[in-house]
Amino acid sequence: MHEQLRQQYLQAMGIQLWEPKIKPVLDEAPAVDAEPVPVIADTEQAVAPVVDSSAQALPDWPLLQQNVESCTACDLHENRIHTVFGTGNRSAKIMFIGEAPGADEDRQGEPFVGRAGQLLNEMLFAIGFSREQVYIANILKCRPPGNRDPRVDEINTCKTFLQQQIQLIQPELIVALGRIAAHHLLKTDTSLAKLRGQLHSSPGIDVPVMVTYHPAYLLRSPQQKRKAWQDLVMLQQQLSTEQPA
Repeated sequence: MHEQLRQQYLQAMGIQLWEPKIKPVLDEAPAVDAEPVPVIADTEQAVAPVVDSSAQALPDWPLLQQNVESCTACDLHENRIHTVFGTGNRSAKIMFIGEAPGADEDRQGEPFVGRAGQLLNEMLFAIGFSREQVYIANILKCRPPGNRDPRVDEINTCKTFLQQQIQLIQPELIVALGRIAAHHLLKTDTSLAKLRGQLHSSPGIDVPVMVTYHPAYLLRSPQQKRKAWQDLVMLQQQLSTEQPA
């Protein structure tokens, strides 16, 4: 099943299936022979901490989820069907972060369950992961009307929930899905095209952040899937190099 989904994704990107296969991340040896991934270290590119050191005591998972479900701090609660907390392995090495729930997510209360979610699942299978092995969340926990972009005030109101999720999970790598998630996590307005292909420091949580396209964007712009595959290979390579010898 995994191999079939992997082939479907590679075919959609126009990648020949007889090219050498990428081994699963859990293999002992790195799957791809590539140059080391650069890490941004200069002061001009340095990113702001994600975690607020003045934050209150960290809640446990049940309390955090209850706080999200009962939140009425911004106007988005007025039209939501469900809050969209997050899903996956709460001890995951990789955390994927998107921007906000859509209509399908609002109805089901789970992130990335529509067509974009199906594509994300295929992308994960292509590098040897299942949805249950990673953690998936959004910056906003409620759907903006008409799937519009999140407003700055909404992001600022909701950001503590995401910060607390990151602190509880303590992932080894964060993947920002799309422009809005990348700009929020990295405190930058640099284009996504320039943010791709490298790891970004996030000293407040000491977790590297990489950036790739949002699956919904890939559905609208399938010609970018090959670049997204390059990002997945980079992700797999980074995790492989972190495996114990």
